[in-house]
Amino acid sequence: MASTEKIEHGVEDEAKKPVNLDTILVSEIGQFGWFQLRILALAVSMAIFAAWAAAEFNFTTARIPTRCLIPECESEESFEFRAPWLLNAIPPAGSSFDQCRRYRNVSSVPPAPARDTRDTCPAHWFNPDSDKECEVHLYENTDTVVHTFGLACDEWRRTLIGSIRTLGTLVALPITGYISDRWGRRTALSINGFTTAWMGIVRYWADTYVGFLISEVVESMFSGGFSCAYIILMELMGPKYRVAAGASLNTSFSVGLVLLGFIAWGVPDWRNLTLALYIPQLLTFGYFFLMAESVRWYMSKGRFEDAERVLKSAAKSNNKELSEKSLVLLREHALEEERKKADELARKETEPWLVVLVFRHKRILVRCMVSPVWWITTTFIYYGMSINAVNMSGNRYLNYVAVSAVEIPGYWAAVVLMARIGRKPVLFCAFWVCCACQIGYIFIPSDQYAASLTLYLIGKFSIAMVMTSIYVYTSELYPTKYRHSLFAFSSMIGRIGSIVAPLTPAFGAAVWDDLPFALFAGFAFVSGLLVLVTPETLGTKLPDTMEEASALGLKKNDP
Repeated sequence: MASTEKIEHGVEDEAKKPVNLDTILVSEIGQFGWFQLRILALAVSMAIFAAWAAAEFNFTTARIPTRCLIPECESEESFEFRAPWLLNAIPPAGSSFDQCRRYRNVSSVPPAPARDTRDTCPAHWFNPDSDKECEVHLYENTDTVVHTFGLACDEWRRTLIGSIRTLGTLVALPITGYISDRWGRRTALSINGFTTAWMGIVRYWADTYVGFLISEVVESMFSGGFSCAYIILMELMGPKYRVAAGASLNTSFSVGLVLLGFIAWGVPDWRNLTLALYIPQLLTFGYFFLMAESVRWYMSKGRFEDAERVLKSAAKSNNKELSEKSLVLLREHALEEERKKADELARKETEPWLVVLVFRHKRILVRCMVSPVWWITTTFIYYGMSINAVNMSGNRYLNYVAVSAVEIPGYWAAVVLMARIGRKPVLFCAFWVCCACQIGYIFIPSDQYAASLTLYLIGKFSIAMVMTSIYVYTSELYPTKYRHSLFAFSSMIGRIGSIVAPLTPAFGAAVWDDLPFALFAGFAFVSGLLVLVTPETLGTKLPDTMEEASALGLKKNDP
């Protein structure tokens, strides 16, 4: 009898256990099957498209070698860009010639009609002690908007395109968030992807600098497709595979950057490259019909029948059986969670503001001051190194491919090392290795291409490790109750780095060629030091309250 009662009580306890979506994914639908594989494939393709849209300006607005027209010796209709006599008329610059200035001519230069030939330009026609800015520029090719809009020596207007585009992504976050919460993740994904596609295609016809700039900004305002794909994937993937799926999505973004480099190499003209990148993205319109909607979103809106339909479809795709009892318990659990949220909102009305709570907990305040610096540094160096890769010596396309590809092992190295040696050692070492690489890159002679590229790649590998680690570490420093808000604060401030990064080539042109790398080194050095003032979180329980978060890293007898 006793054993029978135990079994009965066990059955009753099992029936009383709350059934949430993770429970159903693990026990009935399957954590990773054909259903999740289809979602992953669609999310990966969206990540690749997002990479193309986010980084195409690196090639469409890239520098073009330019020089002054020397009317004494050539014309705009007939010229040899690297003529053998150029250093007679143009000041040298490193191993090449100045792209923005020329020597003044002397009064003894014969007028054009009196000359017998125009294929030579003797040095005595020019005064090497006096130079001036170009009156007319010549371009080595017509591949980018630098030629189309006459931006030869106007680095500020050229680099402003990238900064303004990045600024537009700030607007993308609330727009995408509103659409996603109001009409669903799948709807937001399709609208973002398709809008990005047709706006990018429209840019093919831009014939003014202002029109091109507006096109870039407006398109970037609908650049939230990657985040939508990420959320759907995380909400439909089993808990066992979420970390791997998230890392796979980040890897796919880097793969997209690698593909971008090869496509731009094969299609160098900016108008044709624009079509090559954006026409395939029109396929994202079909994602509305191919991508499943988030079950969690359906339940948050009280649309339980729709949620059950998706779950049944998932079970069928994975060749699993889904019980009606589980669906009933899932609905009850969802309703209970909604009641808890309502009670929590009521309690929050009597709580102090988050800012007040942060100032009451000094250790949390220190983290709120330090973590945004990490984020600014990370985005500044990460995007800055990608942008400056196309200005390095050698093949700009292969440089970009190599710098993008090295991110992939950086992501996975961070995942492995964080679990073995901790968060702080990984971040500290990665920041300082990156700093050392930037300093070394500055002092390596420009003709040492292999050595400089190697240091550049190690630096990018290191900052890619930081990029992965910073997401994990920042989220572990703050309590569950306010984790999203404090994490979002650091991430939002970090956007400053990605907005300034496109301007770094202009900083170099205006002040010192290696100034961008000196800035990267300085920021990485300071951020590495700041890691030392925060606690290690490896092996610790995620804090739920401000008090638990403040106690991270403290011994029991510490104050």
